[in-house]
Amino acid sequence: METNQLNTGSLEDLKPGQTLLVNAREVKNGKIHLEFAEVIKSGSQPTNVLSLLNKSDERFSSNARRAWVTAEPIDATEYFGVDFGERAEWYMSDKGNILDLNILNPTMNGERCRLLISETTEATEWQNANLKTAAKRRGKEGDYITHQGAYVFSNTSIILSKEEDTSELHTFLQSDVEAIQVAQPIKELADIDSMM
Repeated sequence: METNQLNTGSLEDLKPGQTLLVNAREVKNGKIHLEFAEVIKSGSQPTNVLSLLNKSDERFSSNARRAWVTAEPIDATEYFGVDFGERAEWYMSDKGNILDLNILNPTMNGERCRLLISETTEATEWQNANLKTAAKRRGKEGDYITHQGAYVFSNTSIILSKEEDTSELHTFLQSDVEAIQVAQPIKELADIDSMM
C-alpha cells in the first residue's frame, strides 16, 4: 500500500493510535506549518461520557491533541511525497493560505509520525510570558492545574516511531487535586417537574 495518501483520514474518524497530518499553512520566510493530530489516552484518564454522548456535536467530535511543525516546503515534499509548492491546491482562509491534506498515519523514511506529549513544570520563556494561555487548565476558563504547587505546561512534538503503542513515551504529571465535576440542575427539567 502506498503511504502518505491524501484524504485517507479525518478528524471526525480519528481513533486512538492513529495520527493525522491535517493540513499545511504558509507562514513567514517561505516556510510552512504542518498540523498533526492524534488522540492520546493516558493510562490514568477514564473515558469521558460527555464526549461520547455528544460525539455528533462538532465541538466534541475530536479529542485529538495537536502539534505543529515548521518545515521548508521542498523538504516536506521530499519526505511526504506531496507537492507543497505553488501548483498545490492552496486556498485562502482566515488563518492564511491552507493546503488540506488529511493523511492518515503519515510516514517519513518508513517510520510513523507520532505525537509526543511532555508535561513539565518548567516553563519556556514564551510560556512564562503567556502564563494565562500557556499553563494547563481545567477547561477553557477553569482553574489552573498544578503539580507539587507549580503550574503544569503540556508540550507536544512530533517524533518518528515504528512502535504501534507509544503511550509509554508520554510524560503526564499527576495533578495536585483532581477536578470534581458537579452536575448543575437543568432549568428545563425543573420547569417540567413544576408542571406535573
